[in-house]
Amino acid sequence: MRAFIDRYRHGYGVEPICKVMQVAPSGYWCHAAQQRNPSLRCARVQRDDVLSVDIERVWQANLQVYGAGKVWRQLRREGTDVARCTVERLMRKAGLRGVMRGKVVRTTVADTKAPCPLDRVNRQFKAQRPNRLWVSDFTYVSTWQGFVYVALITDVFARRIVGWRISSSMRTDFVLDALE
Repeated sequence: MRAFIDRYRHGYGVEPICKVMQVAPSGYWCHAAQQRNPSLRCARVQRDDVLSVDIERVWQANLQVYGAGKVWRQLRREGTDVARCTVERLMRKAGLRGVMRGKVVRTTVADTKAPCPLDRVNRQFKAQRPNRLWVSDFTYVSTWQGFVYVALITDVFARRIVGWRISSSMRTDFVLDALE
């Protein structure tokens, strides 16, 4: 909005443009004054400008692998008293991210050509009494040894798990065991 006002203010004037855009002219003039004289900006913005340079320097010096936690610790070692959440906010604003450890595991491979199972309850997950409607869920849990797969059968009326199984492989028979 400010860029638009800057572009057309010489031809139309600031106040008429602000009136049409329903913006207070004082806000524009305050912004223009701060652009001309950065010392008029609030203390937080001024400090953010200084910290952003330091954060970028530490991040670059460490091969762009440091996340907010390590950047924050390095700044503290250097004597810069800053909150961790401030480092997180400024890194997010600048688009700086640390390297994420671990492998990226693709857990779902969708097959668009495979037939979808029928929805036998038409998304109406309500039952009048226990054991009238059971629903199942299938999920995975990441562990140090790899993924563990969990199948759960839930009674809709009682909202309780009535059967479950855990397996190290994603096979149909372990889901059927949970149902039995």
